[in-house]
Amino acid sequence: MLDAFLEQKTKQLVFFLSRYLRGQLPYREMHLFIWDTLEEWAQLHVSNKVPQSFREIVFWHLIYQLEFCSETELKSDRRLRRELHQCMGYLLGKTQVPADFVGVRP
Repeated sequence: MLDAFLEQKTKQLVFFLSRYLRGQLPYREMHLFIWDTLEEWAQLHVSNKVPQSFREIVFWHLIYQLEFCSETELKSDRRLRRELHQCMGYLLGKTQVPADFVGVRP
């Protein structure tokens, strides 16, 4: 169940984030997707806070960054945007594990 959740939500996260970064999706839509994802996560009743794979670490890192950073930062901070692209590349299997990224389950 956990693997299926992460597989589905990872694909959706990359879809929403890539569209947002290209200016094809409003920030509000991405924000709503993240909150829907967190609600679905809560329904799984996972008690362990430690992610079980690098893929899950990167997934939760992205979720955190997208909620922690302001819309202005997401649009204008080049370092942050590179980091987001790195994470998406890894989740798509195109790059290696990003260094020094921390992601924990909510």
